[in-house]
Amino acid sequence: MSTLQATRDGATLVGQRRGTPGKPRLALIHSLAMSGVFWDRVVAEIEGEFDILTYDARGHGASTATPGPYSVEQFADDLAALFDAAGWDRAIVAGCSMGGTIAITFAAHYGARVQALALIDTTAWYGADAPTAWHGRAVQAAEKGLASLMGFQATRWFSDSFRERHPDILQQMTDIFVANDVAAYGATCDMLGAADLRAAINGWRKPTAIIVGVEDYATPLEMSQALHDLLPGSTLDVIEDGRHLTPVQCPERIATLLRGLAARL
Repeated sequence: MSTLQATRDGATLVGQRRGTPGKPRLALIHSLAMSGVFWDRVVAEIEGEFDILTYDARGHGASTATPGPYSVEQFADDLAALFDAAGWDRAIVAGCSMGGTIAITFAAHYGARVQALALIDTTAWYGADAPTAWHGRAVQAAEKGLASLMGFQATRWFSDSFRERHPDILQQMTDIFVANDVAAYGATCDMLGAADLRAAINGWRKPTAIIVGVEDYATPLEMSQALHDLLPGSTLDVIEDGRHLTPVQCPERIATLLRGLAARL
């Protein structure tokens, strides 16, 4: 693994080149309040088959927590800067939850740089009440701290049985979550609440895999079905027992689906 950096509008964006040079290129975008570590279990499955870019989104991990407000277009521009730093003209782009929203935005604005999309546990629009609901999380984090959200988060992230079997993984994700910059977390929540990418992505026709956990309460199956209906030629796979962070809970299944997406190029 090697580290790369890109600088854009005062932010330093920190990425990791992993996998095998010369193999198909794959950019992986993590979910809200996570970091590139989010993808470790998937990377372990596929690192011999892909040239992989993981990174810490703006306001997350080792990347700069610039002052808000944030926009999904800003996050897409950040990914383009990291592509430039890596010397990549294009790649398969996969994102989970927030990462999927960024992947959709990147495809809408940088379509020539996207060979295929994997949209995992995500949506193009969180619904009419999203601005209020997301801002409520931002307010709670600011007033009570990120740890106050963990009871809510843990049950949404992983199935009950997975949490019981893997307390170490739950703790790892918890530690990443609570270490976030609270102001950046709030700005990112408001960004997601405001995002509506349905028109921007309408008519996208490159290979697209839509993946969702059957028990995902955060971006439920109905949202993935709406994406599937919006994107001609997309596939829709439902992961049994999966909740909202299927790349962490079900890395073997996500790896298989990414291989299948690459085979469609």
